[in-house]
Amino acid sequence: MSRFLDTLAERVIIYDGAMGTNIQSYQLSAEDYGGQATEGCNEYLVLTKPGVIEEIHEGFLEAGSDIIETDSFTASRLKLDEYGLGALTHEVNLAAARLARRVADSYSTAKQPRFVAGSIGPTGMLPSSNDPLLSNITYQQLVEIFREQAAALLEERVDVLLIETSQDILEVRAAITGMRRAMQEAGRAVPIQAQVSLDTSGRMLLGTDIAAVMSTLVALRVDIVGLNCSTGPEYMREPVRFLAENCPLPISTIPNAGIPLNVNGLAVYPMEPEPMAAALREFISEFGVNIVGGCCGSSHEHLRAIVRACRNVPRRPRPIADANFTHKDFTRITPPFVSSGIRATALQQVPPPLLVGERVNGQGSRKAKQALLNDDYDTLLTIGREQVEGGAHVLDVCVALTERTDEAEQMAKTVKKLSMGLEAPLEIDSTEPDVIKAALETYPGRAIINSINMETGRERIDNVVPMAVEHGSAVVALTIDEISMGKTTERKVEIAHKIYDICVDEYGLAPNALIFDVLTFPVTTGQEELKTAAIETLEAITRTKAELPGVLTILGVSNVSFGLQQHARAVLNSVFLYHAVKAGLDLAIVNPVHITPYTEIDAEQRQLAEDLIYNRADALPRYIAYFEEHAPQQDNGNSKVDPTEGMNLAERIHWQILHRRKEGIEPMITEIIAERSQELGIKQ
Repeated sequence: MSRFLDTLAERVIIYDGAMGTNIQSYQLSAEDYGGQATEGCNEYLVLTKPGVIEEIHEGFLEAGSDIIETDSFTASRLKLDEYGLGALTHEVNLAAARLARRVADSYSTAKQPRFVAGSIGPTGMLPSSNDPLLSNITYQQLVEIFREQAAALLEERVDVLLIETSQDILEVRAAITGMRRAMQEAGRAVPIQAQVSLDTSGRMLLGTDIAAVMSTLVALRVDIVGLNCSTGPEYMREPVRFLAENCPLPISTIPNAGIPLNVNGLAVYPMEPEPMAAALREFISEFGVNIVGGCCGSSHEHLRAIVRACRNVPRRPRPIADANFTHKDFTRITPPFVSSGIRATALQQVPPPLLVGERVNGQGSRKAKQALLNDDYDTLLTIGREQVEGGAHVLDVCVALTERTDEAEQMAKTVKKLSMGLEAPLEIDSTEPDVIKAALETYPGRAIINSINMETGRERIDNVVPMAVEHGSAVVALTIDEISMGKTTERKVEIAHKIYDICVDEYGLAPNALIFDVLTFPVTTGQEELKTAAIETLEAITRTKAELPGVLTILGVSNVSFGLQQHARAVLNSVFLYHAVKAGLDLAIVNPVHITPYTEIDAEQRQLAEDLIYNRADALPRYIAYFEEHAPQQDNGNSKVDPTEGMNLAERIHWQILHRRKEGIEPMITEIIAERSQELGIKQ
């Protein structure tokens, strides 16, 4: 454990204030920046005017700050290239870290050690957006940009790597990967502090809410999660409250000195030192925040006020990870989530199960297959939207086709389309590691990978699980090994133990990131060996969860009814799902529109289905005979219900905006403008 984290465990750590704001107070000339071509590049000052940066660092340490940030916020190669300084990336970051280290060490004492944070800001790109210019960069290019910057900062012994003011959660993931590669190369690990910027609505620039931020960063196992910049402390209050109640990691809160005002073309931050300090003090006492400081607009005087207000305030205790925590402990203190680029979804729904929509699948849907053959991603989005509106919490995405050889490219395009058009998280369904890699490097949230098994020994686990750990993904594991698919309870559980030992004990996957599919086989074939298949599956669910604490379970429910006519399948699937949930099932891969609540199924049909599931006398012929004699008594799930039925015009517009539905929105807006104009007496 680092000395920084040791200190953080003992007390609140206070960061410094705004580097840029304080540089402005010097009213530097173009010559100070090295000429007109590089004027405004604050990071270049560590080479051209290091004395200015040194004075700013000293001022914050004199004010009582525990930690200063290197003057390297926009010192990535991509940002320095804007000034023609890309070739100096290593030199600039090295100088920034060396300068901060020297100043911090000169103020450090046994009673108050002083630390250095290696500041790494955003690149200005938005890789998960659909903007052709801002997204014109690959994940691996971003990883290398961040690796290069982090490597130089580590060389001069920063105590923590800080990714801050982040606007795109996919870029944050790339930054974390780059930082870890730099640490591995340096042979030295330091804590990672990941901070994002939220607007006044509580979302990142591309719409990611605080729950999605938290679920992604916790799964990536950063050391500190936080907020900085964008707003003053007043708009951070509710996101900080959410983190305090849900995040198992230390929390940092580094706001601006209020929301900036435009005064004569300059950004002026209106919040005075004392009110800002009082707000941060309240965050510590009420929410248990671990790190505070100031971002844009915060002067040395702001920091003096923050130190006076926050230095000795008792921090509200809350359960957070400490030096003794392992990857297994996170299962105990935080529930598992997955996330899209917009919102998080609990893997353990109340009531269970989480429903995984199965129709965005070229192997299971003729409509999806035709769309994939035609590169028709709008239709795939429509299929996904119908699944979500039908009740799916997560969408399984499979684009494998025997007619095409570009599965990885199609997967990336499909993931991009669904990510931009839907809020539901995705499950990446492929047998090919390169396809999974392409999806994860495109996907902005925390995904599920479907799937791994031991059919060829460890090969698939060794190919896929390292990617899952790197990207913070959950993983579906099928109970299949070199011998056979697990058909009996004993075999299913035996294989689950083998997979668990490798994934959790060797690779460090958190138990609640491992989702076991103990396999469902049809009870509809009449084969003697499969008559008890449903019973074996139900018992395996219960035993797997009991013997491997923290793991989750999933089933492809419809396999149990293979071969029956549609209405008979729908009833059997629904009844089997009910009993699987009672046995402990967490997730179910289904077509949600074909699932009927147990209590709404006809009592006789329920009994026939349960007889078949539990292998009672003559169950299969009785079940088949019944449904041959009885026409469907309920909708087959293919009819569509208009979710805006009964809404007025304004409510329909609001619904479409909320659900990212652009179809037909323009005439509705035109209509409501005309209505409101008439009401107000405005001539158009």
